[in-house]
Amino acid sequence: MTELMIIWIILTVVFVAIESATPQLTTIWFAAGALTALIANICNAAIWLQIVIFVIVTAVCLVLTRPLAKKISIKTVQPTNADRCIGETAVVTEDIDTLLGKGAVNIKGAIWTARSTDGSNIKAGTTVTVKEIQGVKLMVSAEAEKAE
Repeated sequence: MTELMIIWIILTVVFVAIESATPQLTTIWFAAGALTALIANICNAAIWLQIVIFVIVTAVCLVLTRPLAKKISIKTVQPTNADRCIGETAVVTEDIDTLLGKGAVNIKGAIWTARSTDGSNIKAGTTVTVKEIQGVKLMVSAEAEKAE
């Protein structure tokens, strides 16, 4: 066994091990390239040819299968009822103090913990707009006073 053959075997095993340890396709293309380079080594191909074969096979596998792999692994976002709160108005039921981690709002009859988007304190009774949801907290901002 030549040193280069051992290197190709190690690379193939490492790429396959990494691939099997990750939930998405990440190194399978490199494993295919290393395996074909190993076969070229067994056939007594020159070192430069083995490297070229590795690069070409890896690139071809990547180009041909990456779009399909991305399509298969796309995670669809499952909207929840909570997403409907974004953009809605709510009333502060407990003073919001983002620094102390306190505050709650009532939106559509449900009480949510809340924090202000800009870190400001908002008094109970203030009408706010829900900007986003972070975990189980609504991120809100106080509405500007309406001119009469």
